[in-house]
Amino acid sequence: MIKLAIILSCLMLVSISLVNSKRFQSSNENIPDDPGAGVLDPVEPDNVPDDLTNVAFPSGETVPGKPVDLSDDLAAGDIHPASERIGPAEFNKTRIYDLQEQLAAIEHNMNGTFGVFVKNLADNSTLGYNTDQYWYLASATKIPMAIAILQNAEAGELSLDDEIVLIESHFVDGAGDVLWHQPGTRFRISSLLEKMIQYSDNSATDMLFGLIGEEELNRRIRETMVPEGLGRITSILQVRLDAFSEFHENAVNLSNMDILHVNSTRCRIERLDRLMARMSVGENDLNAGSIAEAFERYYRRNINSGNLEAMGFLLERLYNGELLSEDNTRYLLNVMAGVRTGDQRIKAGLPDGFRFVHKTGTQISRTVNVGIVYPGDDKGYPLIIAASVKSDDLREAENALKEIGRIMSGVMTRQEAAL
Repeated sequence: MIKLAIILSCLMLVSISLVNSKRFQSSNENIPDDPGAGVLDPVEPDNVPDDLTNVAFPSGETVPGKPVDLSDDLAAGDIHPASERIGPAEFNKTRIYDLQEQLAAIEHNMNGTFGVFVKNLADNSTLGYNTDQYWYLASATKIPMAIAILQNAEAGELSLDDEIVLIESHFVDGAGDVLWHQPGTRFRISSLLEKMIQYSDNSATDMLFGLIGEEELNRRIRETMVPEGLGRITSILQVRLDAFSEFHENAVNLSNMDILHVNSTRCRIERLDRLMARMSVGENDLNAGSIAEAFERYYRRNINSGNLEAMGFLLERLYNGELLSEDNTRYLLNVMAGVRTGDQRIKAGLPDGFRFVHKTGTQISRTVNVGIVYPGDDKGYPLIIAASVKSDDLREAENALKEIGRIMSGVMTRQEAAL
């Protein structure tokens, strides 16, 4: 009966997909409007409001390659780097450690678990909860990717006004609108960077990834950003290939268009059938019994993962202007302030007037939010937060992140009162 119910559910999803689907011109495959529909429940696209294929860009952008206009975001209050913060607040250093009990209470009331690292830049006190392990970072890895691109621009190796021509091999399933453009479309590097951060556009990410390459990116991270604590970072396509390789070694031969075909259905049964067909293997040849199991095996390899304290250190160095010029530091912080994903996560727990400069990430049973919380005046000492949740229930995971934001912002409101 359970299997029959699953099959009937799949048939309903297929019917809905046929009614609402768009035609992906270069492959003739139906790709659902909701990026989470074809991305492994949901892989990389950050959710609610993360169906971003039909969301207007802040500039009302309709012409591919036009940089996203951040003027609307900046009008709400420019995000200031560390060089412009005001004097230190008096702060009870023991308070942040007392929050351990509140975090434990959140975890006790959920089926999943989480890790969180917090640093109060008012007095450099820190809190680590379940940080003695690597956590999957999902699309939060796009932050060091953006930093590397801007470092290349500062070195004169590229200009943000340079254009990249979209080709079919750039297409990756998931969030963003680049996937819906025809090969031959030209995009400015600045536009791709903003789409990658603000909309978590996976195709834009891999277009930029191609400018640096995996080996150089990871060398750059170790030598200029964080010397240790972050695992190997890969392209988004490689995430898919590495995870599917947990089923069978033939996955290494899959193309990006194969992955699009596999992930263009919500139904797990059909998805796995498509994957087996593209790998030319049968059910008895598989090393994992389900997509969820394959991804859990993949997570254990610590690829695109890291220690949350290391991610927090990277954010602190960005804020302090240690990774980029002052202009590019301000630019990236403001791009991150305009992120359109994760409204139900840490941001939802913050008081009115607080700003969250952040990045989200989502993959099977993993929900991530990392960033810098600015108090109401945008010039006070901020709070660094890096959190990753392991839970099969996305709503539970987002609620945990919301509660983390709520209790941690309490540190900042008391901090403001002391000024």
